[in-house]
Amino acid sequence: MLLYPSVDKLLEKVDSRYKLIALASKRARELDAGMPATQVKFNSVKSVGQALEEIEEGDVVINPVVQDSED
Repeated sequence: MLLYPSVDKLLEKVDSRYKLIALASKRARELDAGMPATQVKFNSVKSVGQALEEIEEGDVVINPVVQDSED
């Protein structure tokens, strides 16, 4: 069970649970691969928890979809 950060607070930043899970997993993989963190200190020691903390702070967001025009 996820206690921190709160799912309700995370859903204020990301509009669906599916997008939240996709964003957190992608960011966790980036952290595991050695990309620098956006925060100095985390409450969580696991990369998924750290990714969720970054999302809650607004440091990690989903890029808006850019559609190609093939006209």
